[in-house]
Amino acid sequence: MTGVPEAGEESGLSRVRIIVPVRNGGARWREAAQALRAALSDPSLVAVVDSRSADGSDRTALDSGFELERIDPGTFNHGRTRQWAVERFCAGREFAVFLTHDAVLEGRESLPELLAAFSDPQVGAAYGRQLPHPGAGPFEAHMILFNYGTMSETRSLADAPRLGIKAAYISNSFAAYRLSALRACGGFPGHLILGEDTGAAIRMLLTGWRIRYCAEARVRHSHAYTLAQETQRYFDFGVLHAQLPELMRNFGDAEGEGARFVASELRYVAANAPLLLPLVPVRNAAKYAGYRLGRGFRRLPNGLCRRLSMTKVFWDGPKTKDDRAQIRRNTP
Repeated sequence: MTGVPEAGEESGLSRVRIIVPVRNGGARWREAAQALRAALSDPSLVAVVDSRSADGSDRTALDSGFELERIDPGTFNHGRTRQWAVERFCAGREFAVFLTHDAVLEGRESLPELLAAFSDPQVGAAYGRQLPHPGAGPFEAHMILFNYGTMSETRSLADAPRLGIKAAYISNSFAAYRLSALRACGGFPGHLILGEDTGAAIRMLLTGWRIRYCAEARVRHSHAYTLAQETQRYFDFGVLHAQLPELMRNFGDAEGEGARFVASELRYVAANAPLLLPLVPVRNAAKYAGYRLGRGFRRLPNGLCRRLSMTKVFWDGPKTKDDRAQIRRNTP
């Protein structure tokens, strides 16, 4: 697919809204905003939801010509905030594209390549390939290369026996949704600690929709996590998987995929940074411990969960007894 459609064209980006949640995005957000601006003839297609950034991220959005909505960071919730943004910004649109503020479009073609996935009427959601940021270390580079291959594919529920948990994989750092499919599946679930994209993808797959991975649509996106941050991150994944029993029930356990990841990481580090090989078992033991603690979060006090978690606002957020009970239950 060549050329970026003009915003006013019937078949172009006029049917799309691009939504970017932002919180103190710094220099990376300025880079991402510049790449978005270069890819669009109409910057007002971008809606930025800023959680009261203190570093001028909101000014970056306004200077780029994007629509801006400021929210209280204490109200941010991965699923509810994105669902609110869909309802707030997507009236009359057919598709919504979500980017995180640290995902930098790789070329003008990435958006149209991602949206080309919807030429298949059975595709309910699509996500693009992620590449490491320049200068990424071996651990963060491997994480991205492991999860985002060079071959595009369309997945359905029938692929679960072959792919396991990977069949439901998606990333909201660069993903697009057919809004009719998203609404038919109940929108983004609001009870999850993170992974609202995974929750929506599971619902789509279970109701007959397909998920498309578009390797031709690319962004730069990676994180240099410390050991403590990796442990917190995997605690949150454990919480997510405990909250999504339908993921384990229909797609299998995550631990088989984890073993495959460790073997791949050992090979990658041996080839690219052999002096760091002793860190591989240490980092993966910490991640596994975090994950197992997260899976059992219902048996832990809320204060300890907050300390173990990277997503601390999640543990602060619920204000009512019903909200707290919903977090602890398996179902939305």
